[in-house]
Amino acid sequence: MEITFLGAAGEVTGSCARVRTSGCTFLVDCGMFQGGREAERRNREALAFDVRDVDFVLLTHAHIDHSGLLPRLALLGFRGPIWCTTPTADLLRVMLPDSGHIQEVEAERDFRHRRRTAGRATREATPLYTVVQAMAALKRLRTVEYGDTITPHPHVSARFVDAGHILGSSIVEVTVDEGRGARRIVFSGDLGQPGHPLMRDPEFVEQADVLVMESTYGNRLHRPMTETLDELAEVVTETLSVRRGNVVIPAFAVGRTQDIVYLLVQLYREGRIPAPEIYVDSPMATAATEITLKHLAKLEPEATEAMDWMRGNGGRPRVRFVQEVEESIALNEISGGAVIISASGMCDAGRIKHHLRYNLPRAECSVVIVGFQAGGSLGRRLVDGAKRVRIFGDDVAVRARIATIGGLSAHADQAALLDWMKHFRQPPRQTFLVHGEREIRETFAAKIETTLGWPGVVLPEVGEAIAIR
Repeated sequence: MEITFLGAAGEVTGSCARVRTSGCTFLVDCGMFQGGREAERRNREALAFDVRDVDFVLLTHAHIDHSGLLPRLALLGFRGPIWCTTPTADLLRVMLPDSGHIQEVEAERDFRHRRRTAGRATREATPLYTVVQAMAALKRLRTVEYGDTITPHPHVSARFVDAGHILGSSIVEVTVDEGRGARRIVFSGDLGQPGHPLMRDPEFVEQADVLVMESTYGNRLHRPMTETLDELAEVVTETLSVRRGNVVIPAFAVGRTQDIVYLLVQLYREGRIPAPEIYVDSPMATAATEITLKHLAKLEPEATEAMDWMRGNGGRPRVRFVQEVEESIALNEISGGAVIISASGMCDAGRIKHHLRYNLPRAECSVVIVGFQAGGSLGRRLVDGAKRVRIFGDDVAVRARIATIGGLSAHADQAALLDWMKHFRQPPRQTFLVHGEREIRETFAAKIETTLGWPGVVLPEVGEAIAIR
């Protein structure tokens, strides 16, 4: 048996591992690479093997860096089932067609740009996949509930447990029996930070022969939530009440948007921010919020309590979900007093780019970064202090305040990752660190060896195939 790491090895996007056993081949996740133009090429080359050999897919959660190439997989010939939790399936029915739409729009925009710059007709750009192709991939979804064990192959069983990252996110325990004794491979997926305002804490796992472990924030500790809320309250209050500008928050439509809305409501309830006009400008975020409300029982009880409070308080603070393009464009007429939450979270696609183009040149406004920004992304350039950025081909000055709020991460920090790993009864025979940038993985590997005493932590490279002992 062997595992080939097809992405998220030395980086945090493109999560995909291929497991080959004596009887079958399966993938754990099939995610899209994100961040800059290089990601487009890598997404087209990512599945450079015969996908018809893949018997099934086990999906940890719905985020595009874990699920975004599933339509591409199906387009290239995969015909097996895709196993995931019920909330994940609900989210994918929104997210994958939306991703297909983005691919179509970006391909058309690229075609127009090349035709304009070349001054002549050029070959039409082909999207990575279309909305129709994304819809076709959804037919392959099969659902499972937390704690249930499935048998996707006679020699393979799998169990999904709560990872506490986003709605429906899972740690996947895979047991493979090739006739020489069963071996358990645990894929952590993305682990959430304990004490998250909406999500339950990640469940502990006690046994693994092999551990494939995320390391996104393996080199740092998150700011305590109290300090994080203080900083968020300060930025919002200073921008809305003192400078009279807008607050623009790039946020992933799934998970982070719902977190931000909840926290803004809580801050208003506590009298720590003025009553904001909150605009959620993302049709996908609107749909994701509806799905979240459908699955409230899987979240912390505080989420239900906040909803009840808003209903009894006349719906304040007012939260408006923007659907139509015309409504989104109209937000650019608001000079101040608005909190605009829009996707994508790394600022590379979606409506957020329009709001940044309008608000970045305005010194009275603030852009609040609340999530990880991959290298090469527009969001990363803003975090790194860029004075000018390119948006839709235009040179845009950065005069707005750029505030980074790190304590809101949906990923566990170093201490939380180590605490989760401590609950194994004994060290796995093999531990692989994925979903982390190169230097971060190196730091975390050293910390694992010194703190837990686990030997031989491996940092796989993209495309590397490693035998399972």
